[in-house]
Amino acid sequence: MMQLTRFDRWLREHFVYETHIKTLRLPIFVPKGIRAQILPDVPGVRFKHLFITRNTKLADSFIASLRDANLMFFTSVVDRKAWFVPWIAPKSQSLTWTLVWIVLAGTSAFYVAGYLLALLRQPELREILTEAIDLIKS
Repeated sequence: MMQLTRFDRWLREHFVYETHIKTLRLPIFVPKGIRAQILPDVPGVRFKHLFITRNTKLADSFIASLRDANLMFFTSVVDRKAWFVPWIAPKSQSLTWTLVWIVLAGTSAFYVAGYLLALLRQPELREILTEAIDLIKS
């Protein structure tokens, strides 16, 4: 796994991660910005309500209010389901380092192509190449 840069972590925190908070009972107050869903009644599953937020500070304050109300809860941080998530946060890769390598490879290819074009513009080298091609053809 590549080392994530500060920029990678910032991208993931602001655009990819969302906090899921599951509770047994519905709390008295749910802050604005938190989506609430009722979980299906499945045997063996204890939690009945799911709260989803993408704001870390809002999630922390909501968790603190759940603790104050003595409600049992479970939290998890998951990747949200959006089309851009694989582009922003590729699995076991750093977007920053991927972009750095693409820029370095592109710059190197540009300079190599420029050098080869400069070589092919020399009349002596073109003569030698045409003679070699004629020798191969005959």
